[in-house]
Amino acid sequence: MGRGRLRIYLGAAPGVGKTYAMLSEAHRRIERGTDVVVGFVEHHGRPRTEVMLHGLETVPRRALEHRGAAFTEMDVDAVLERAPAVALVDELAHTNVPGARNAKRWQDVEELLRAGIDVVSTVNIQHLESLGDVVESITGIRQRETVPDEVVRRADQIELVDMSPQALRRRMAHGNVYRPDKVDAALSHYFRPGNLTALRELALLWTADRVDEYLRQYRGEHGIRTTWQARERIVVGLTGGPEGRTLIRRAARLAEKGAGGEVLAVHIAASDGLKAVSPEESAVQRTLVEDLGGTFHHVIGEDVPSALLDFARGVNATQIVLGVSRRRAWQYVLGPGVSATVARESGPDLDVHIVTHDAAAKGRGLPVVRGARLGRARIAGGWLVGVLGPALLGLLLKTVVPDLGLANDMLLFLTLTVAAALLGGVLPALASAAVGCLVLNYFFTTPFHRFTVSDPKNIVAIVIFVGVAVSVASVVDLAARRTHQAARLRAESEILSFLAGSILRGENSLDALLERLRETFAMDSVALLERDGEAEPWSCAAAVGGTPAGRPEDADIGIPVGDDLALVLSGRALRAEDRRVLGAFAAQAAVALDRQRLVGQAEEARELAESDRFRTALLAAVSHDLRTPLAGIKASVTSLRSHDVTWSETDREALLEGIEEGADRLAALIGNLLDMSRLNTGTVVPMIRETDLDEVVPMALSGVPEGSVELDIPETLPMVAVDRGLLERIVANIVENAVKHSPEGSPVLVSAGSLHDRVVLRVVDRGPGVPDTAKEHIFEPFQRLGDAPRGAGVGLGLAVARGFTEAIRATLTAEDTPGGGLTMVLALPRAAAGPPAPPAGRGPG
Repeated sequence: MGRGRLRIYLGAAPGVGKTYAMLSEAHRRIERGTDVVVGFVEHHGRPRTEVMLHGLETVPRRALEHRGAAFTEMDVDAVLERAPAVALVDELAHTNVPGARNAKRWQDVEELLRAGIDVVSTVNIQHLESLGDVVESITGIRQRETVPDEVVRRADQIELVDMSPQALRRRMAHGNVYRPDKVDAALSHYFRPGNLTALRELALLWTADRVDEYLRQYRGEHGIRTTWQARERIVVGLTGGPEGRTLIRRAARLAEKGAGGEVLAVHIAASDGLKAVSPEESAVQRTLVEDLGGTFHHVIGEDVPSALLDFARGVNATQIVLGVSRRRAWQYVLGPGVSATVARESGPDLDVHIVTHDAAAKGRGLPVVRGARLGRARIAGGWLVGVLGPALLGLLLKTVVPDLGLANDMLLFLTLTVAAALLGGVLPALASAAVGCLVLNYFFTTPFHRFTVSDPKNIVAIVIFVGVAVSVASVVDLAARRTHQAARLRAESEILSFLAGSILRGENSLDALLERLRETFAMDSVALLERDGEAEPWSCAAAVGGTPAGRPEDADIGIPVGDDLALVLSGRALRAEDRRVLGAFAAQAAVALDRQRLVGQAEEARELAESDRFRTALLAAVSHDLRTPLAGIKASVTSLRSHDVTWSETDREALLEGIEEGADRLAALIGNLLDMSRLNTGTVVPMIRETDLDEVVPMALSGVPEGSVELDIPETLPMVAVDRGLLERIVANIVENAVKHSPEGSPVLVSAGSLHDRVVLRVVDRGPGVPDTAKEHIFEPFQRLGDAPRGAGVGLGLAVARGFTEAIRATLTAEDTPGGGLTMVLALPRAAAGPPAPPAGRGPG
């Protein structure tokens, strides 16, 4: 069976008519013979919506109880069993009541779709997860019920139910949306005209983006390459030169003239990577595009005009913005240039704008020389070889080997130029070529010892020498710069990979993240500053290194993260190309700060919930288990004080025994309650010392009936390092629990043995045992099995025993007894000075 189809009615706000449109669609499908049922539809008391439910089969809802109140949710199992062709499920972002099949209604819908059932649903734009912050900034209300955008985007059909703010407010005023007593408050708060207009724009833009996705998918499936001018999409061709900023701003102005215009900046790089592009300028242009709401793209292509046109047609662009060529007039002999080629081959479906700029017709200029990348020692060596080398070589050739010939002399000088380029880069190589040319001219071409050349062939040879030398120097310098860029990009990718990995691994150490940032950029200090509002002072949320800056203005670098959070670095100024990595660090730092605070809040909430659960259980214990022995004591005392009845000595003994038994139960119960309270508040401080088990265990058995315990504690056992008082309470609670659950005539076995660095005490009973799934639950407070004997306590004995066990660094676990029953295993740490003992064999348990 295939997956069902999802149709969603999307609205800008409650009351625009989503549910009414969904029910109208259901009636249309029923008229066509489709099997349609109502899985869950809420009419909210709106008469017209309620009328539309007439004639539609409704699957009964599932009743749930939460915190003493009754709720109803969609019965997913009932809908699956009914197996209709179409199910109507209202309010896709709804959060189900605890106890329902799924936490969210969209998860219920996913189950129906997987079962092959088509679903028609509704959702408001403010419930989309990605728009939560935007909606909160508009309306001042944070939406608690959200649905992931991907769930809505995967819908097979999305229909926008639109209504103007004025019309919706009229519906509100007429009582068609809310009850009359809520209309005034709604109109003056959430349903203000400005709020509704902004939400409507969000809904229209989001739907337009989804329609654009459908269009791209359709064009791709049908192989359509021509441009469909459904919306203005402007592609900006960038070369990496300074004119790119002018082109980007011009494209942004063009996009603003058309509603929904989009700017896509693209840099076409040749695959050989020989054309130099400034990383700083590229980073600035990328930031500018993103600040103006556009996107930046990097494309590799052999033929720049063809690659640019392919990209533009691939994204269904309507316009291309290019700059006037920077070529000089004589360079047009080599070809018409990129701008002219794109304009000629764009065809009728693409408009090409040629924008003038300050760098037009000025040439590209020489690449910026950054010799520091090669190191100071190499640069110095390059200059020595480039300046002194030709003079020394000329002297050597003139005095030692004067008859090599001009061709061989030039090859030797060219070799020297290559060496200078390899050592120091382009400038030392150019100097070597210039000095070498002068030496060749003066010493090795006729007329000698003059800076003139009489033979035209020698002129050509010298020109070729200079050209080859300059070419080699440029290639070596470009290779050095490309190596530097590759190393930088590799380091940048490793940093971004680290950040992405830390997000996926859920790492939330803010200090570690800031320390990694400080080490990466060798800064003196890094801090994350925050403030409560624009008029409030900055405070330091986290910092590493030296004394951090108190304000972003006081730091060397400040990266804003929203309006009230900033990442500041002190130590040195960084280049513009570093800001992308800094932005990633800043975003991750903000996430880590939020996560750190959420973890703290979650821990506080957990502690409060645990405390609340403990108090609730304590009240239940006081109301029942304390009242029962008190009632017995009260009845016995009243009977003894009564003068109307003459009690025999046997009756008096029985009543006094009842009083004593009730008092013992109260003492044990109050002791456990006090112990549990001490454990919860962390006031248990054990006094660890060397102790013999055979001294402590017999004392712990004083509270159980004689003959109910069989003791097997060898005298050769090593001593244990424990708190004697806590150990006695642990053993007493474990044994008393085992005796309560043991059958008549079957004593509890308490045995001990040595195992490695532990002394193991086993308490074995032959009672009903405990299922594997409950073996850990029995150590939680107020846990009692369903077959526990009446009046067996409030379920604190084992919880107190586990808590005291952890306090003395021991372990307490439950195991099955072979043949039936439960074995409690208490592993105690051996004392360091304890004598060796033979391994203990297993007892009957």
